[in-house]
Amino acid sequence: SAHMVQHLVLTLVVAPLLLAGTPGWMLDGAIARLDRGGAGPLARTLTRPLPAFTLASVALVAWHIPGPYAAALASHALHVAQHLVLLTTAVLGWWPVLSPSVRAPRLHYAAQILYLFALGIPMTVVAAMITGAEEVLYSHYAGAPRVFGLTPLEDQRLGGLIMWVPGGLIPLVAFSVVFFRWAAAEADDPL
Repeated sequence: SAHMVQHLVLTLVVAPLLLAGTPGWMLDGAIARLDRGGAGPLARTLTRPLPAFTLASVALVAWHIPGPYAAALASHALHVAQHLVLLTTAVLGWWPVLSPSVRAPRLHYAAQILYLFALGIPMTVVAAMITGAEEVLYSHYAGAPRVFGLTPLEDQRLGGLIMWVPGGLIPLVAFSVVFFRWAAAEADDPL
């Protein structure tokens, strides 16, 4: 459950704040530099909704499969790589909603709302599978010290619930913010 909190902070707090707090001119300068190196089109493609959603979703699901998860816990270097992949793909995943870039802009408000709805689905599915499992999925935690007196299965289910409920609230909050920004923009620009 504590490790799940760490993953949620990386993907649902740090990534969107990092992207939202980076000035657009800085991102545009980086993309221009990538253009000179020939990688600009790839960077712009990866920030578009389908590739960004796919990369963020695949990373989330793949790192929560018991084999890769256990490998990351057994190797410090792989664990660092896991967190870097989760953070990087989460930044890409949030890009279509939060991008301050002119060269790789965010979506229109209506598309942002649909995108945020879709972005929450993979996390909900993984969380449901972790919460509903009848046995411990991650053997590393079976032998870990018990901090709050929870059994390994109870701790796993708590981790799944943390992923499911708070993990589902953040996209919902973002969804609400986008909706109200859209409404305000429409009110400021009457036909």
